[in-house]
Amino acid sequence: MNWLWAIVVGLVLGLIAKAILPGKQQVPLWLTIILGMIGALLGNWAASALGVEHTKGIDWIRHLLQLAGAVILVAIGNRLWVGARGKKHRTT
Repeated sequence: MNWLWAIVVGLVLGLIAKAILPGKQQVPLWLTIILGMIGALLGNWAASALGVEHTKGIDWIRHLLQLAGAVILVAIGNRLWVGARGKKHRTT
């Protein structure tokens, strides 16, 4: 059940990250989910490093750090994806 929850969180964070970033993101859905999952892990790590991983009520700071991690990773992943796909198309 934890993996299913991680996939759902990765999907939601990845899609929100794609909506925040300007322009059309060409990252496929499967990669968006993976980058969102990794962004959530990075956000959790940053929250624990800052000492805000567990607060009373909703952990807004942790959630914002997770979203920031997802936005950064989707932006980097999109550039790498477009670069890799562009090189592949030019050589064939």
